[in-house]
Amino acid sequence: MKTRPPRATISDVARTAKTGKTSVSRYLNGEVNLLSPDLKARIEQAIAELNYRPSQMARGLKRGRTRLIGLIIADITNPYSVDVLSGIEAACRAQGFTLLMCNTNNEVDLEQHYLQLLSSYQVEGIVVNAVGMHEEVLNRLQQSMLPMVLIDRKIPDFACDMVGLNNGEASTIATQHLLDNGYQALLFLSEPLGSVNTRRERLRAFYDTVNSAPQIAAENAEVALHQPDTLEKQLREFHQHHADKRCAVIAANGALTLQVARALQRLELRWGEAIGLLGFDELEWAALAGVGITTLKQPTWQIGYAALEQVIARIEGSEQSVSEQLFSGELIVRGSSQPLR
Repeated sequence: MKTRPPRATISDVARTAKTGKTSVSRYLNGEVNLLSPDLKARIEQAIAELNYRPSQMARGLKRGRTRLIGLIIADITNPYSVDVLSGIEAACRAQGFTLLMCNTNNEVDLEQHYLQLLSSYQVEGIVVNAVGMHEEVLNRLQQSMLPMVLIDRKIPDFACDMVGLNNGEASTIATQHLLDNGYQALLFLSEPLGSVNTRRERLRAFYDTVNSAPQIAAENAEVALHQPDTLEKQLREFHQHHADKRCAVIAANGALTLQVARALQRLELRWGEAIGLLGFDELEWAALAGVGITTLKQPTWQIGYAALEQVIARIEGSEQSVSEQLFSGELIVRGSSQPLR
């Protein structure tokens, strides 16, 4: 098996160009005005001959900058997270930073491991997509004193910038849409609320909206993503209990919307006919599923881009008070929430 030739060093370049390392460093740092045309040409030729590539990490550390941003994602399988990541990555490219992405898979051991890893790489700031992240890990993040932005999550007594959806406004729009279309019994389904403000804010706005219509039957239930039997039972009981009413379900995020759609298919309850369905997060397949599923679309790319811009502002010394940047959602109406005819 062929062995890879050793990587050329700055000393190799200096030796080939018949000069010192200081001159090569000046060339690499753009200080070419300090070099004679002949010396500059010799260094250029040596770099080309040796295929020399300077270590950006080493150069950054020497200047006290790594230009690395850490991103901690609780669940990379969530389409919401993928879209947010795309916006963050685009902003990194535009601002000249490199992104280190860590997927914790909602496992506390991985969360702690990646915190230590990002620290060892000397990232300059961290963006945290933390809806499912454990609070003890978030507290450790805060203690690191690194510039940080949370996406769609607020933590009590945690002074940190946050970027996300205006959850109250979005949930109000979604709920009112179902009321306006003649639905008389509504079930708000979410993953376990815990202390996650995102889920609590959406649920609170749901009840605030239906409370203005006392004739409406309103319920909520919590279900873990991977409990299909429990989810089926809740949907069946809700539909049977309100058999005399026009029923609809609101799913509080995209991953749960998929599980609800699967459960309704198993129960042979067609959305748009036997039951209404509205899900948070726009999903690629939503327009193709039956008569289409109505969604509350989040501006996920813009949220990611704004979060990265905010963390860079902190890295560069912004002393503005802690901010909460909220974006409005957009209702995408399809056949699953069609009005009474």
